[in-house]
Amino acid sequence: MQDPVTDFEYPEAWVAACRSPDLLPNVRQGLAVLTASGSVLRRGFTTGTTAAAACKAAVLSLAFDTIEGVGITLPCGIAVRIPVDAYRGRASCWKDAGDYPSDVTAGLEFVATAVPSLSGGVQFVPGEGIGSFGRNTRRHLQGTPAISAPALDCIRRSINEAVDEADLHGTTVILTVPRGAEVAQKTLNPKIGVLGGLSILGTTGFVEPWDDHMVEGVLDRIARASGGIVLTTGRLGLRYSRLLFPEREAILVGSKLEEALRAADGEAVICGLPGLILKFMNPDVLDGTGCATVEDLSATPLWEAVARRELAAFRVRYPRVRVVIVDRDGRIIGESP
Repeated sequence: MQDPVTDFEYPEAWVAACRSPDLLPNVRQGLAVLTASGSVLRRGFTTGTTAAAACKAAVLSLAFDTIEGVGITLPCGIAVRIPVDAYRGRASCWKDAGDYPSDVTAGLEFVATAVPSLSGGVQFVPGEGIGSFGRNTRRHLQGTPAISAPALDCIRRSINEAVDEADLHGTTVILTVPRGAEVAQKTLNPKIGVLGGLSILGTTGFVEPWDDHMVEGVLDRIARASGGIVLTTGRLGLRYSRLLFPEREAILVGSKLEEALRAADGEAVICGLPGLILKFMNPDVLDGTGCATVEDLSATPLWEAVARRELAAFRVRYPRVRVVIVDRDGRIIGESP
């Protein structure tokens, strides 16, 4: 049995140990995750998925009055149905965190308002509670709404589907998160320069249920791997790890690099974007650089010297671990000697 989100092939022993066999169809569909201990953990939905559902429901309710659920195709390609409450152009959708207890956005209401456009065309307007970048960065201009590309694509696609289904000439959709600014203070947004509200994110559209059971399963997978492994911290890192090291098994470990290296007995490749990797090597790596994030640092003349220094120091501590740092385009921008 394979996880359609990560392509991980569940060991037969995990399937046999499953304590809720009736939930295995959800695992096959990617809606849940099977752990090594036999428990099944439900995936939640990202802010991007929640926003897309609210927007789609608002548009559909212009034509069909009351809407209680909408179908959304997630960035990972999986189709899901999301509960909503929509009536005559106004929709609410509440953030479902699944079995991820640390999600501070759990239960947060996303509100979309849609009005018909007689002149045609579709306009999406991020409103109150959605953060924006407080300064120019490598990828974003100051004032740009903090909405990731996969999330924005999902929102726009969902709105366009609703316009077609409702047979409208066009629409303007305004998305707000009434408590977004308040909840954003509990996230990393203030530290990375996103102001005024939440980031709307979602590489796959799902929130992974990273609790102790999930970590246990990942560590068991590392211990079972043969032929070498690549540890990576995120979805882009996973993609590039598979391209750069096709002969090795690439395993997504998030921020659990220390535990993963222990499970690998100190022998592995770490590959991914610079943020979590450099912070793992040295939590104080940004001190004295004037940069707010590692990504910002990677775009400055300081990067080469800092990366070389940290990679060399890490190699002393972990002599059997190779580190390959890539940018968002897959270019190698740092590699251990």
